[in-house]
Amino acid sequence: MLYAILRRFGQMLFVMFGISVIVFLIFFATPGADPAARIAGRNASPEVLAAVRHSFGFDQPLYVQYTRMMEKIFVTGDLTSFVNRGWKVVPAVMDSIPVTLSLVFGAAVLWVVVSIIIGIVAAATRDSWLDKLLMALGLLGISMPVYWLGEVMNLITQSRYHDSWAFSWVPPLGYKNFSDDPKGWFLTLVIPWITLAILYIGIYGRVLRAAIIESMQEDFIRTARAKGLSETRILFRHALRTSLIAFVTLFGLDFGALVGGSALLTEVVFGLHGIGKLTYDALQNLDLPMIMATVMYASMFVVIANAVVDFVYILLDPRLRAS
Repeated sequence: MLYAILRRFGQMLFVMFGISVIVFLIFFATPGADPAARIAGRNASPEVLAAVRHSFGFDQPLYVQYTRMMEKIFVTGDLTSFVNRGWKVVPAVMDSIPVTLSLVFGAAVLWVVVSIIIGIVAAATRDSWLDKLLMALGLLGISMPVYWLGEVMNLITQSRYHDSWAFSWVPPLGYKNFSDDPKGWFLTLVIPWITLAILYIGIYGRVLRAAIIESMQEDFIRTARAKGLSETRILFRHALRTSLIAFVTLFGLDFGALVGGSALLTEVVFGLHGIGKLTYDALQNLDLPMIMATVMYASMFVVIANAVVDFVYILLDPRLRAS
């Protein structure tokens, strides 16, 4: 097990290194990509361009530029923005991480719990009216875009019915630090959690239902029935455990992507200045240091999430331990 962990850790470092090199080359070595021209502005004289290149180190070899940027991101932490001079990139990313983590963790807990319940109930009542109703509701949730649903939620909770007893507790849009105001932190994120989770509840519920139904046809399930085990025990003890492999696979990919910035639309709609919003603003301004920092952060979470998924596989399905 220790060897597998170390090997997976080495693979994670290799993948992150490859991602950092590719992103760096795209913005610094692609024909026509001249960060000095971007910084200097339009119609800059050759003298100004030369001064900018020397000031930012763009006249150095690419491997030197790459090494210095990685050192400033991971070692010294003093990488500054090319657009807003003096703005430290790493502290800005670190300030945005709690916002995105708070949003994604809360939504993840909600969609995992509800989708597991829906998947189990739908599989246990296969082809009944309850099964069809749950799957229809799941399809409805999948069909609603996050930005549209978020705006509707804001219209209801912030405008039309904000003064009613049902939504008078909803605070204004924005984010409150957990350490400063735990209750305010929770209340500001309840509606964003629900909005982000609805899409994934529908997807995960349908996936889990299909996986459980497929598992119920396996040989080990027939063996369990032959031993006289109850259907409830077979469902929860055997079928559900192996069915969670597909569930965990999806969760690892989606969770890593959301923490890495894919929750952008939810952050924008609810005024949450997380990693997604920070990355979007950096791309709008072509702020290369900020883009590098957010991409490295996103890749780290995606790679870690996939590594955790690999180990969860082994815990869920003993048949994978021999391989």
